[in-house]
Amino acid sequence: MPTFSHFWTTLIDTRSIFFDAMIVTLQLTVVSILLGVVIGLVFALLKISGVKPLGWLSDIYVYLIRGTPLIVQIFILYFGMSNIFLIPDFWAASIALAVHNGAYIAEIFRGSIQSIEKGQAEAGRSLGMTAGLTMRRIILPQAFRRALPPLGNQFIIGLKDSSLAAFISMNELFNIATTYGSNNFDEMTYLLIVAIYYLILVLLLTVAVNLLERKLRTSD
Repeated sequence: MPTFSHFWTTLIDTRSIFFDAMIVTLQLTVVSILLGVVIGLVFALLKISGVKPLGWLSDIYVYLIRGTPLIVQIFILYFGMSNIFLIPDFWAASIALAVHNGAYIAEIFRGSIQSIEKGQAEAGRSLGMTAGLTMRRIILPQAFRRALPPLGNQFIIGLKDSSLAAFISMNELFNIATTYGSNNFDEMTYLLIVAIYYLILVLLLTVAVNLLERKLRTSD
């Protein structure tokens, strides 16, 4: 185990390197989460559409993604697609993470949408709204509020899953930690340092989700 003085000195000396890597990790997480929310919402709507082929398509997507490891999905996208066209490591990791998170987000949205009382949709149609307009103006805002706590948990999982991008040589936090740890024969120090940076990011994400929940409760 490293001594406290050695750990503290290394933490200070490497702050600029890890800060740059933290920005990459944050960018990767934000892009993958935004794409994942869109993908998840689309497949959730397909599932509840009442059209059986669309529902089957959603089920197949969710089953395939949740049934295979994320690292396999990243490798398939990065190495498999490179046989057709070159895809940058950032976008390979972002898309893989988005598709992976989307399967879980789809189930979160599906459950929250179906938890809204049927009378809400009937009230919208009685006011002359179309089914699509009712969904957009009445159902989805309420469903999003109910989905926010589990979505927050999924966002945190997505943040930590971004560490798997290290296996396609992205210069994010975990890759920097393992690289410098190996080069300096001091893996434990750098692993402890990277753990601190992940804790900071998780704390920031948790605070952001809590503030959004509070704002939505206030607007209610």
